[in-house]
Amino acid sequence: MAEYETVIGLEVHAQLTTKSKLFCGCSIEFGAPPNTHVCPVCLGLPGSLPVVNAGAVERAMRAALALGCTVREHSVFARKNYFYPDLAKNYQISQYELPLNENGRLVVEVEGTTREVIIQRIHLEEDAAKNIHGAGSGESTLVDYNRAGTALMEIVSGPDLRSSSEAEEYLKRLREILMCLGVNDGNLEEGSFRCDANVSIRPVGQKKLGTRCELKNINSFRFVRKAIDYEVARQITVVSGGGTIRQETRTWNETQGKTLPMRSKEEAMDYRYFPDPDLPALAVTPEAIEAARAALPELPEAKRARYLAELGLTAADASVLTGHPEIARYFEASVAALLARANKLTRDAAGKRVANFVQSEVLRYAKADGLRVELPVTSDHVAELLALVESGEISGKQAKSVLADVMASGKSPAKVVAEQGLSQVSDTAAIEAAAREVLAANAPNVALYKAGKTNVMGFFVGQVMKAMKGAGNPRLVNEVLQKLLSEAP
Repeated sequence: MAEYETVIGLEVHAQLTTKSKLFCGCSIEFGAPPNTHVCPVCLGLPGSLPVVNAGAVERAMRAALALGCTVREHSVFARKNYFYPDLAKNYQISQYELPLNENGRLVVEVEGTTREVIIQRIHLEEDAAKNIHGAGSGESTLVDYNRAGTALMEIVSGPDLRSSSEAEEYLKRLREILMCLGVNDGNLEEGSFRCDANVSIRPVGQKKLGTRCELKNINSFRFVRKAIDYEVARQITVVSGGGTIRQETRTWNETQGKTLPMRSKEEAMDYRYFPDPDLPALAVTPEAIEAARAALPELPEAKRARYLAELGLTAADASVLTGHPEIARYFEASVAALLARANKLTRDAAGKRVANFVQSEVLRYAKADGLRVELPVTSDHVAELLALVESGEISGKQAKSVLADVMASGKSPAKVVAEQGLSQVSDTAAIEAAAREVLAANAPNVALYKAGKTNVMGFFVGQVMKAMKGAGNPRLVNEVLQKLLSEAP
């Protein structure tokens, strides 16, 4: 393996979040009955004329600008000719020589190694229909044209990635940017974010690229890693045995755990691209480009840097909280609400408390469906709960049980605490009485503490909290115990 270098380029197909298809007004709703969202345009009927969806163009421009691409003021749609049963026209409307966007970059970091990946182009194209194999008697193939004509961006990277882990990280970062922009819902299960991986190997030190194989339509980060790792090992085995790699398209078979050949790989000339005579050149004004640039939100990378600088979060925490735009909004709303309730807290302290609680408790109950995220409680409830902990009214341990009750009842945390009598005991006299009983009953451990075994303090705290049925204020319990132990003979 050390004798060869892996070279990977990715072609990502990202479905745009328009309500209608790229060249007609048909809905793109997922899961509709077969062949119900179709019209003469997406069925390729003679005489039907495509019209470009302006919303798709605007979304593709936003994605391109966020990735540092240049947006062309003049681009052209082309017909990509080939025969597949899932393309009724026998050609796909795409872009070839003059794409809408080109020359961007995305930086990824894996295990301390930073790599800049060039994005060669981002162009618009229509999706194909869906073949349903094994229908009827099990020997038929049916075609559902609901997906045909759906607006896609194809994001083409250079051959700049060197491992499956780098490819996975590139896809994760690209997906979170597109989701942050709202141009793609990132739904891997429904196939609205999927990729083709061009994989080749070459001897270490060689500049010339090896013969590549294209791994088609992979819609899982885990599958991307497994497919690339298998394909690299396969190619090395072939070359080391004196064989030659054939340029071909292959598919990942998860059941068999291997890539399998689909067809010999076509070159661009085999597709016979030519400008679509039914679609005029796409003209984008400089004003439209600048308006799209001005509308860009804070991107995940910048948001992570801000969380580290302003809130003191760890890189791991910031990565989790910026991985989905809805979770980032929820986190920031919770921090703002906590600061309003507990105004003695510093901003970074509030950020750390919310980050820990949201990650450890709230997100375990969250349900994500593309851009939609269902969170179990509101950000105001998170802030109210943490403010109760901060004031000493309840303990952090109690906060977890209160959260469960808030989720089940929809009541505010304060109301749950009041109804269940959960307020912590902050009466020093009551705590001291319980602590004296615990110390009296555990003289050997008191002796250990006096002898320098201070780790038994945790045992004492636990026993006092148990005696007070979890209602003691942990901070005061610690203070009282330290006082009594210092006074003990």
